[in-house]
Amino acid sequence: MQRRHDLDRVRVFAFCLLVLYHVGMYYVSWGWHVKSPAASTTPEPFMLLTSPWRMSLLFLVSGVATAFMLRGSAAGFVRRRSRQLLLPLLFGMLVIVPPQAYLQVVEQLPGGYSGGALDFYGKYLGAYQGFCGSDGKCLVLPTWNHLWFLPYLWCYTLLAWLLWLLPAPALAALRDGTARLLQGWGALLLPVLLLAAARLLLAARFEQTHALVDDWYNHAQYASVFLIGFLVAFNEGFWLSLQRLRWPALLLAAASYALLVRTWYFAGHDETHPVPEALRQWLRAAWALDQWCAIAALLGFAYRWRDVDSPLLRYLSLAVFPLYILHQTVIVVLAHALKPLHIPATAEAVLLVVATFALCLGAYAVIRRVDWLRPLFGLRPVAPAPPVPALVDGRR
Repeated sequence: MQRRHDLDRVRVFAFCLLVLYHVGMYYVSWGWHVKSPAASTTPEPFMLLTSPWRMSLLFLVSGVATAFMLRGSAAGFVRRRSRQLLLPLLFGMLVIVPPQAYLQVVEQLPGGYSGGALDFYGKYLGAYQGFCGSDGKCLVLPTWNHLWFLPYLWCYTLLAWLLWLLPAPALAALRDGTARLLQGWGALLLPVLLLAAARLLLAARFEQTHALVDDWYNHAQYASVFLIGFLVAFNEGFWLSLQRLRWPALLLAAASYALLVRTWYFAGHDETHPVPEALRQWLRAAWALDQWCAIAALLGFAYRWRDVDSPLLRYLSLAVFPLYILHQTVIVVLAHALKPLHIPATAEAVLLVVATFALCLGAYAVIRRVDWLRPLFGLRPVAPAPPVPALVDGRR
């Protein structure tokens, strides 16, 4: 089976959403590394357009990609994927992420932080745990911040590899059984039920930490969609079902999103008038409905482009991973640098988005040409050019 260009488009689209979301995190009331003086709840309904499904979509696409990788060449698979995921994670934690943690301390530490960047970096490498807020919570150092996706993906990749090691008839039976369940309306309803069960049973018990070892709700949702992608990667019936049901999926996603936003922001609920517990349970189910139906709609609309390639798509699909590694640090540093200029929030947000894309794409143009940088950003080394045969002088 040839490369799925529709999923390349989805990956690029998801990364663009990620940049918009992380710029948005600067302006909402939710906790983040740096905060705008203009932060408020006003942008939060727009942020919730993608919150339920953005990362789940990336894990599902990664599951499909893992199936393609194993089908192409299983020899040395774990070594290759470990190099592609864990080396950038280590580099990111040592080089890319520290500026985020430093600026978080500069802006949010009670009483401020008078030590310089080098002093902080020494504490960062020494796993200093004394940067604590007024609420008693301390910054965990060193940290992976937005790079949490990489260790999670590595763990799920190992799980897929173990499934690949099953006897061929057993793996085929597992894939066929999954395909039979995820046909027609089952492609919409069964994943919703799975994600709803995870949210109803685990979300209240296990806060989302992105710390890997104690993040059981996130594992339940992300491992589930990753394995769905892995098991249905080559099943055309599943993808045709999503294409056929793309409009119902979109309507269900829109309706559940509207319910979530109306209840949380326009029904008078706040800390003194919280959402009733019974309604909260229904909202968790609505979250799961939005989560999967938005993914299904997007994949269904994209499927018609599965065979359509372009030079720009090939360039951007390779750029996504390095840009993902870089983008949040670029946003945090730019936001901190722009704060003294007191630019109106809307204009500043547009500037942050444009500058982030421009700087990340410019950095990628350098990274892809420097052999020793490529592996640090998840890119394969450039294959050496074949030797040019020596010319023979025909006069001899």
